[in-house]
Amino acid sequence: MEHYNYIVIEGNIGAGKTSLAKMLAEEYQANLLLEKFEDNPFLPKFYKNPDKYAFHVELSFMATRYQQLVNELPYQNLFKTFSLADFYFSKSLLFAKITLSEPEFRLYRQIFNIIYKSIPRPDLYVYLHMDVDRLLENIHHRGREYEQELDRGYLKNLEREYFDYLKQQNNMRILILDMNKIDFIKNDPDYQSVKNTIFKKKHPTGISRYIF
Repeated sequence: MEHYNYIVIEGNIGAGKTSLAKMLAEEYQANLLLEKFEDNPFLPKFYKNPDKYAFHVELSFMATRYQQLVNELPYQNLFKTFSLADFYFSKSLLFAKITLSEPEFRLYRQIFNIIYKSIPRPDLYVYLHMDVDRLLENIHHRGREYEQELDRGYLKNLEREYFDYLKQQNNMRILILDMNKIDFIKNDPDYQSVKNTIFKKKHPTGISRYIF
């Protein structure tokens, strides 16, 4: 952890990014930033009527993510060792590319590009990968009513957008962890393996992949 001041835990919906961020932050006394998705008033409406509320929900998410990263991240508690977030600002563009029409996305991207210049970059970007079937299982078990109508196609498209984005990041340390055969929440040895993989060394610039 001494290698990094700011770590992002990312992944598809249901991959466990929030759970892992919370567990690591508790163990290492890290400054924790959690995405405030439940504060988005358009999210339940979007899941019921995506065509009507897509632009509303994505713009609201982008504004909230910006406020969190700009207002909370620079003011880290002096007693905290480093900062952990369960989201990165770039996810705004990835989700918007799937949900918005082409004219809406062009406008959205213009706004995104203006704002992105002022966003802090992470020292390490950790991506949790899970197959879609397991994502759907996790989504079902956590029981958020508005998520239950998510389908395979949406999650598969989102997975593709994440991987396309990661391939283009030449100046970022990216760690892709294949989580399909482990359960770091229920099994402590699995959690220790994930934790050690993240913190055991300073990862090189570019993409590193680990399968457990």
